[in-house]
Amino acid sequence: MTATNEHGSPHGKAVLREIAPLHRELRRAIPDVYKGFGELSKAAFTDGALDRKTKELIAFAIGVVGGCDGCVASHGQAAARAGATPQEAAEAIGVTFLMHGGPATIHGARAFDAFCEFVDAIDAGEAPS
Repeated sequence: MTATNEHGSPHGKAVLREIAPLHRELRRAIPDVYKGFGELSKAAFTDGALDRKTKELIAFAIGVVGGCDGCVASHGQAAARAGATPQEAAEAIGVTFLMHGGPATIHGARAFDAFCEFVDAIDAGEAPS
């Protein structure tokens, strides 16, 4: 995949740009909650018996099942940065079809498009957003 392909996804970077200012505003209102969530996230994604890439793919798949575009975008980007391939993302999405049925085919297609956008950006050497 190249940086100039069809993956200018409205489900990837655009979602992250949209939610960033919203998170900043809410973080100012409840900083301790965000701090606690950040610590939980750090602990959950630390390498253990499962590596970070696998854990990010799990979170990405849960985002598909939950229909959470922000989860798909943030964990899709994190999985790509952790070295996940489009095939690994596709297979994680495939499991969501089994576990969640038809809705996963819709959210899964959007998620795959978002994931490929992040891989394209990494391949193009773009700085993280």
